Order: sequence, then C-alpha cells, then structure tokens
Amino acid sequence: MDLGTIIGLFAGIAVIIYGMFSGGDASSYIDVGSLIVTMGGGICATIMSFPLGDTIRAVKAFPLIFKKPQASALETIRILVELSQKARREGLLALESAQVDIEDDFLKKAMELVVDGIEAEIVKTTMQLDIDSMAVRHQGVQEYWKQMGSQFPSWGLIGTLLGLINMLKALDDPSAIGPAMALALLTTFYGSVLSNFICSPIATKLGNNSSEEIRMREMMMEGVLSIQSGENPRLMEHKLKTFLSPDQRAKYEAAARGQDVQEGSAA
Repeated sequence: MDLGTIIGLFAGIAVIIYGMFSGGDASSYIDVGSLIVTMGGGICATIMSFPLGDTIRAVKAFPLIFKKPQASALETIRILVELSQKARREGLLALESAQVDIEDDFLKKAMELVVDGIEAEIVKTTMQLDIDSMAVRHQGVQEYWKQMGSQFPSWGLIGTLLGLINMLKALDDPSAIGPAMALALLTTFYGSVLSNFICSPIATKLGNNSSEEIRMREMMMEGVLSIQSGENPRLMEHKLKTFLSPDQRAKYEAAARGQDVQEGSAA
C-alpha cells in the first residue's frame, strides 16, 4: 500500500469533518438531492464525453493509487547487471535460461528478442513502441479523471442555480429562505470537494505513477540494448544509475558495497 495516498486520504477526511463540526451541526452538510445532482450529473457528463471502454479503464485504474510501483529501480539495475555479466561470460544464448527469473513482462519479452538474434534497431523500435502505447493508454485514463474533476464544480453550480430558483419561489416565506439558500450552496460544496479532493489527486497520482513506469521501461531498454551490444557491465551499470535519484543512487551503492564485503568474506 502507498502510505502517501492513505495518509492524505484520511487526513483530508479528518480536515473536512473538523470543518463541518466546528461550524455547527454536521447534518446541515448532508442532502441526498444535492449530492445526486452534483455527483450524478458530473459522472453522467463524463461518461458521455468518452467511449465506454475508457470509463471501464478509468474505474479499473482507481485502485492503483493505493499501490506502490511493482518494479524497483534498484532491483532492476541489479538484474540487468547480472544479465550483462552472464552474457559477457557465456554469450547471449545463455540468457535464455535466465529469463525464467525475470518477473517483468516488458523486460522478459525484450530479452526474448535479444536471445532470438533480432537486430538491435528492431529491438529498440519494438520496446519504444510498447512504451509509447502504454503512455497513450495512461494519458487517456488521466484525462478521464481530469474531465470528471472539471465537471463536478460545474454541476455544483447547476445545483446551486436550481436551489436558488426554488428559494425565489419561497420569497413570501422568509423563514424558508435560509434553509433553501443553505441547500443551494451545498451543491457547490460537494462539487468542490469531489473535484479537488478526489478527482484531481487521482489524476495527479496516476500521472506520477505513469511517469515512473515510463522511466523504468526506458532504463530497461537502455540496459537491454547495452547487453545486446556486448557493452562492459560496469559501464552499463554507470549509465543506468543516471536514471536514479541521488537518494536511490546512494542506496544502490551502499547495497553494492555491502554485497562486495559479503563476497570478500566468503572468499
């Protein structure tokens, strides 16, 4: 589970609840009709804006904001270095048996192309097309949530207008104006919360996850091409470390030093 998402979600809910209770009765902020107009209208308008398949993909992508990226950059570099060392010692055909231990499908398929003797340019083109296609799919899902985020405030305003119309009809009863105005403003409140607390963070989170996955795949592509060209494993490792942040690089180098110490002790 991604702790950032969990902490932000529950902290945000706590802030909203605190604001509701500090202003008086929390029940004043609950109105089913206002919620149906705002949420239902925003969802329906978004569904109309995209093919049904995009809606299904957007719903399936929602749980991903709670998950950590499956692939670790540090572990991926370690695997690529080991594959490079094996290829230098035993040749590219020896990597066929090593594919069993590769869990990432993208990397596994790329190594299959290398073992089959496919030209480097074709391997690079194939991997790049895979990355580009993934980026387009991810972008579509992000746009879906962004569109929904823009719809909710608009439908909140529509709900407010509906409430104001009903309020104007009751001007002959001053006691009804206050409650009617409160209900009219509730839709704006719902729209703002749904947009800024739900849709916008989801779109941003999915965008960040997508950028990280693209970076990982570009790193894998660089490693695979280096292995295929017979590049020195140390040089390849140095190149791949440029994809890491300073903190990640420090962790990788610390782990590498620890492994060297263990190997030296065993010898």
